[in-house]
Amino acid sequence: MFDFNLNENQQLIAEMVRNFGAKEITPFRKEWDDNSHFPIEVFKKLGELGLMGVLVPTEYGGSGFGYNEYVTAILELTKMDPSIGLSMAAHNSLCTGHIMMFGTEDQKRKYLPKLATCEWLGAWGLTEPNTGSDAGNMRTVAVKEGEYYILNGAKNFITHGISGDVAVVIARTGEVGDSHGMTAFIIERGTPGFKGGRKEDKLGMRASETAEMIFEDCKVHESQVLGKVGDGFIQSMKILDGGRISIAALSLGIAEGALEASIQYSKERHQFNKPISSFQGISFKLADMATQLEAAKLLTFKAADLKNRGEKVTLAGAQAKLFASEVCVSISNEAVQIFGGYGFTKDYPVEKFYRDSKLCTIGEGTSEIQKLVISREILK
Repeated sequence: MFDFNLNENQQLIAEMVRNFGAKEITPFRKEWDDNSHFPIEVFKKLGELGLMGVLVPTEYGGSGFGYNEYVTAILELTKMDPSIGLSMAAHNSLCTGHIMMFGTEDQKRKYLPKLATCEWLGAWGLTEPNTGSDAGNMRTVAVKEGEYYILNGAKNFITHGISGDVAVVIARTGEVGDSHGMTAFIIERGTPGFKGGRKEDKLGMRASETAEMIFEDCKVHESQVLGKVGDGFIQSMKILDGGRISIAALSLGIAEGALEASIQYSKERHQFNKPISSFQGISFKLADMATQLEAAKLLTFKAADLKNRGEKVTLAGAQAKLFASEVCVSISNEAVQIFGGYGFTKDYPVEKFYRDSKLCTIGEGTSEIQKLVISREILK
């Protein structure tokens, strides 16, 4: 039976993140957002705290925690700046998680200790300019020549596409549309033919770097193949099952941050000689927001619990991601409404939560893709 109370590790992580964020994140988040600045030094410090390798076993230099602790860490970081939560989650779930799940022992020992401490920052490349949800039609190809693969193509909307020190990249090694025709590669920054491209100028999550990765006759040794040749797409779907729990956690952090700000403001803001929280028009909004958030938490921690127990999380992860991300947008929208005109200014945090929230319904599978996954699972 799932225990809904935070365990001791979760409580310690939450306190540690809040103390860290008060000094290293909150004072700078507006500047980072305004300038689209990616504060890589913050992630180095998070690495020292063990938060860039939350799920990595201690034998590989990680913290060795489970998904409950991971969700708590993302949630608390995100309440202070969703961009920081997003980059931390992408590093942990995608690049690091892929190597941890499918790497050889040599690959794990080579890369996981550097990723777990954030000596190296990780990136993960699946999405392409013309293939978002339609990953099976990717155009990045890897052609075998002797002991090497030659990669040509481009990936876009990649978290840490420029700054990542190592990337897991999925390229086509078979026919277009063949789900067993794609292969995952570990590619280090500095490999000839591999470079970062254009950095995106985004609506929200502006302090999390999103950029292209470009491959021009990039020569990758066969020892850098991750798992079996042809299994890259199948591996990616399993990685995204767990990754969606992290996006649900990200959504919870945004929603909780927006709700807390709204509650505080509604008590302080007076109209007609009363705090606006005393009016049902506001208090009922807060009631709906709190209830939606609680339901999203239950779905997210249920998925995390299943993941911890090694059970399949395709359905639970998609449901948590779908519901939490949509709730996060709804709660952020209502928070702006409660703040009124002030909610439309950058003087208060809710306008940033509002802008940041939308990505949660898009990244790691849109809401429409989640509904596709859920319907397929329940109709089996």
